[in-house]
Amino acid sequence: MATKKGKQKRVESGVCYLVGAGPGDPGLITVRGRECIEIADVVIYDYLSNSELLTWAKPDAELVYAGKKAPAPKQGQDSINQMMIEKAKEGKTVTRLKGGDPLVFGRGGEEAMELKAAGVRFEIVPGISSVFAAPAYAGIPVTHRLYNSSLTIFTGHEDPSKESPAIDYKKIAEAEGTKVVLMGVENLGRICDKLIEHGAKADTPCALIRWGTTGGQETLTEPLNAIAAQAEKRQFRAPAVLVIGEVVNLRDELNWFEDRPLFGKRVIVTRTRRTAGKLSGKLRELGADIIEIPTTRIEKPREEMIFGEMVMDCHRYDWLIFSSPNGVERFFKIFYKLYKDAREIGAAKIAAIGPGTADKIKEYHLGVDLLPKKSVAESLAEAFEKMDESIENLTMLWVRPENARPVLAERLNAAGVILDEGIAYRTVSDTDDITGALEKFSQEGADIITFTSSSSVEGFLKLKLELPEQLKIVSIGPATSRTLKAAGLDVDIEAKEHNLDGLIAAVQKIAKK
Repeated sequence: MATKKGKQKRVESGVCYLVGAGPGDPGLITVRGRECIEIADVVIYDYLSNSELLTWAKPDAELVYAGKKAPAPKQGQDSINQMMIEKAKEGKTVTRLKGGDPLVFGRGGEEAMELKAAGVRFEIVPGISSVFAAPAYAGIPVTHRLYNSSLTIFTGHEDPSKESPAIDYKKIAEAEGTKVVLMGVENLGRICDKLIEHGAKADTPCALIRWGTTGGQETLTEPLNAIAAQAEKRQFRAPAVLVIGEVVNLRDELNWFEDRPLFGKRVIVTRTRRTAGKLSGKLRELGADIIEIPTTRIEKPREEMIFGEMVMDCHRYDWLIFSSPNGVERFFKIFYKLYKDAREIGAAKIAAIGPGTADKIKEYHLGVDLLPKKSVAESLAEAFEKMDESIENLTMLWVRPENARPVLAERLNAAGVILDEGIAYRTVSDTDDITGALEKFSQEGADIITFTSSSSVEGFLKLKLELPEQLKIVSIGPATSRTLKAAGLDVDIEAKEHNLDGLIAAVQKIAKK
């Protein structure tokens, strides 16, 4: 779409945010960038924006892939421009996610001009560019007082519609300091030859960094006259950043990211979309390449009114029993709609299955009176049965998911407890592949897969994915392990402590084998 000149009438009904999604690590998006994703009615994202960022979008947000690779055919720039304009004119908040920074060798400037010409209100949200982020994660500072005082950035992939190339290789070759090339993998041999032809030293240190800042990062270091041949030999493919200059020699001393214990390991995280982030974040800090496959999602119970009435009467019970963090959240979400004072919970004692559930309770500034050693219902039932005082005729409210195992209820009822079971939520299968994670797993495989609950196992099995032979299965605890074994899957390791920290420790242990 050609840009129209002249004053245009502004459309006030919608807005478009042109957001830099950062270089790959989801932790490197700006706070403003995340806000724009969270408020968007429509998110239009490209190939280089980490798909995990989409988990921050509203459940009903429209997600549109506009990249150059699967899961969808490439869309032309004109159609992307038109889509942004049309969605905004419908009164929607549109967030356009672009890898790195939207104005650094992207087409953010062109998109902004089209929005301006159409009278659509827009905002540009800068992002962290791979120009300096990828080298930093490879232990290479693009500037250093002892090595250089300038930085030259150029693209290795110019607009093919130009009549003549705009890159002056003579000036670039003669320039002092570090040189960084974006989108140069396809033309790497030509770029290096041109620089040497115009005076660059053939033995200048170079580093080619693929998928920088992610757990899949690869770094190749060679002299300028050899790096193209080595890249071809190693089948180094885009996206990659080329760094040329003496600062590359600092990599041996400053390489911090690739030394992490899980670096080079691809780990599958199977949780709900909303809860996967915490586990993924901790594994990513250890260097793992994460693929999130949300197998379940949490929904309201079928009879929410009945559960709400039980929450309202919580002060009437002798004990409140929580078997999951989700149950705790659902309980207190309703509790604080009904009451303004935490003391309205009354004198009820609190029991929890698992340290993760206990920690969630503590977030609401309440203590836990009974926490069994093992994070299973049998262990909690046994703890109640071994109490000094009889539990016969005590009133208890068990806050549970819809399809909880009946063992706790059976044993408490047998002991004479007057038990109410409050169904706080339902766990349902989530088979939508909005991030392309299923395709990535099917094509590229993984080293380790984690399961945090029986429902995550059941949800994963419904996806009917073929598991690679070398894939190691890590279970958070006995109940999850039983479900895996019942499905005919071998558990390679079970967490000693049945919480996220225990699961992460198990992942690290199996990764060393």
